[in-house]
Amino acid sequence: MGENTDAKKRAHRKYMEKFVEVKVRMTPEKRTTIQAHAEKQGESTTAFINRAIDETMERDSGPTEGEK
Repeated sequence: MGENTDAKKRAHRKYMEKFVEVKVRMTPEKRTTIQAHAEKQGESTTAFINRAIDETMERDSGPTEGEK
């Protein structure tokens, strides 16, 4: 099952073409803390970071017209 066939490699490359990579610098300790928190939430580190960004951007944009 863990075999990396050419088909799997092509599929993975095609999937990864949909994304860009963003580098974030932090201390190893902070990374460990973030990874542990994400795991407690049942998320990958990437999913947690994306959720944190989305929630912060939504909060920063303030209430929508109907919520004022």
